[in-house]
Amino acid sequence: MSAISFEILRQDKETHARLGLIKTRRGDIETPYLVPVATMGSVRALGSDDLHSLGVQCTLANTYHLHLNPGDELIARFGGLHRFMGFDRPMFTDSGGFQAFSLGFAREHNISKIGNIFPQDYRKKYDDREDEKEMPKAANKENLTKITDEGISFKSLSDGAWHFLNAEKSMKIQSNLGTDIIMAFDECTSPLSDYDYTKKAMQRTHNWAEESIRYHDKNQALYGIIQGGWFDDLRKESTQAITEKPFDGIAIGGSLGNSKQDMHQVLDWTVPRLDDDRPRHLLGIGEIDDIFECVARGIDTFDCVSPTRIARRGSLLLSPQAGGSQENKFHINIKNLQFKEDCRPIDTNCSCSTCRTYSRAYLRHLYVSRELSYFRLATLHNLHFMLRFMEEIRESLRTGTFAQMKDKWLKEI
Repeated sequence: MSAISFEILRQDKETHARLGLIKTRRGDIETPYLVPVATMGSVRALGSDDLHSLGVQCTLANTYHLHLNPGDELIARFGGLHRFMGFDRPMFTDSGGFQAFSLGFAREHNISKIGNIFPQDYRKKYDDREDEKEMPKAANKENLTKITDEGISFKSLSDGAWHFLNAEKSMKIQSNLGTDIIMAFDECTSPLSDYDYTKKAMQRTHNWAEESIRYHDKNQALYGIIQGGWFDDLRKESTQAITEKPFDGIAIGGSLGNSKQDMHQVLDWTVPRLDDDRPRHLLGIGEIDDIFECVARGIDTFDCVSPTRIARRGSLLLSPQAGGSQENKFHINIKNLQFKEDCRPIDTNCSCSTCRTYSRAYLRHLYVSRELSYFRLATLHNLHFMLRFMEEIRESLRTGTFAQMKDKWLKEI
């Protein structure tokens, strides 16, 4: 018997978008949904009481980081991650395989999940600059991974020690964490990886998928991860290999190409080949325009650190009614001088506690003064904003107005 069940409540008539419900033993997840990331068992700057107040349905934690600190066995002795962090709703964990990318090729290729995940789009921002020196240079950082068919060795950034992870160990760690939905062990490749390497990594992922099925805790729902980079035949091969296996859900991971258009193409190759009776998760994507495009292509859940990370860096989210657009990426930078005497809330259409209580001027003061309270207030706003945004998407699917909502938000300036 599966640890979760999934039901499609409504299929959009104009797109492949679908309104769904994932049922777990700790509660339901209404989809489409952006899963807030609690890397270390905490959404940064917030407590679990904040998550409950915001109505967060579920979170996603990081297997690799929690294994290193404080240790999955310690968390198991505390009764699992839910009790350890005081959060009683469903939780996802990744497999730890993403660290093969973040500590490996991401460092060599100067690519991050935020900002320059799509190298072609990242370079376009600098195409019109007269001074080539303004283009960020590659970091030339050390590759901190060693990958073989047996697994992945990681060099810890904190103490320099090497740690080994394979499918069996990843399943054991996630079992100790006691989360509800877990990911099969995989290798995430770089958008700059060539065809031969991407194929080799995909084949490893397929082998590790079999091992993940063998070793995973049957009380946890297991998602298989489709790899294959930005290569049509590899994505098709990986989709067939993963969907043939008895996974509870399907995740799409790895490199999604050099641009957002490439990502759309990868999904167009992949999603039509998926069955309808399992939930679909897209790993590491969560900007507003991306969510619209990916929901329209049939994705049910996402995870991304972007909303909370940009909050800490001064970027606060705006709705179209408050001036948000694709051009300004739906946010303002609160440190700008123009907000020094601005008495308005961040977004006049937002009902979060930050917008109900504080002005842009006050938040700018906190940010430039490096007051710690800024981080909580900004994170509360951005997370509330994205949760309500996803709620609005679900409502538009209920009422058959998803295409109109998408047009309203993504209209050209």
